Amino acid sequence: MAEQPRRTPDRLRQEGCIAISRLLLIEDDAPLGEAIRRGLEHSAHAVDWVTRGEDALAIVRVETYDVILLDLGLPDVSGLDILRAVRSDRHAAPVIIITAQDRPSQRVAGLDAGADDYLIKPVDLDELAARVRAQLRRKDGRDTEQLTIRDVSLDLIGHIVCLHDEPVSLTAKEYKIAALLMRRAGQFVTKPQIEAVLYDQSRLVESNTVEVAVSALRRKLGRDFIVTARGLGYMVAR
Repeated sequence: MAEQPRRTPDRLRQEGCIAISRLLLIEDDAPLGEAIRRGLEHSAHAVDWVTRGEDALAIVRVETYDVILLDLGLPDVSGLDILRAVRSDRHAAPVIIITAQDRPSQRVAGLDAGADDYLIKPVDLDELAARVRAQLRRKDGRDTEQLTIRDVSLDLIGHIVCLHDEPVSLTAKEYKIAALLMRRAGQFVTKPQIEAVLYDQSRLVESNTVEVAVSALRRKLGRDFIVTARGLGYMVAR
């Protein structure tokens, strides 16, 4: 039976952390996997964790991730085979290899197979979080952790939103939606895509959550801050 992805949005809220990106961790070492998961959740990421390659292959066929963290030494499937499968399916998510395989030839093989970065165990969690942030910046086409759209600014590390340089109080859901839309400024984001960031896979989706949060964001950040188009979704225009 495939292991279910582990996500803990309630824990994130209790710790005051806001998940603004979704990561897949593929790691069979339980203590290391738990440490990485906790560390990245503390850095405000939502983390799905699987320990077997077959489970990883199954989940990437149906889910979308911002960054994939991949151990090469899995018990059932070669990490390189997983990487090649991910790339052959045209998944664009950056992949960071995390492995004890430290020979230059192994690093070359991983990068040639489609990895975007290569980190040798033992892993420093602060360095890993920084590398994840770097991949997200590249993916988003930005060079800073500060997002600014017209008179609204959002700090992805401090989780502070300002309008005209004055802090604005947002709920957790409002912040997540604002961060997602500002990261993808100029692109429409569908309601299901927003709900995937707001909800654990095991939690019942409330039908009007997105509409209520978007209405609140317009009230707090300006009526024209978020554009809605029927059939396309929501967008923050550049």
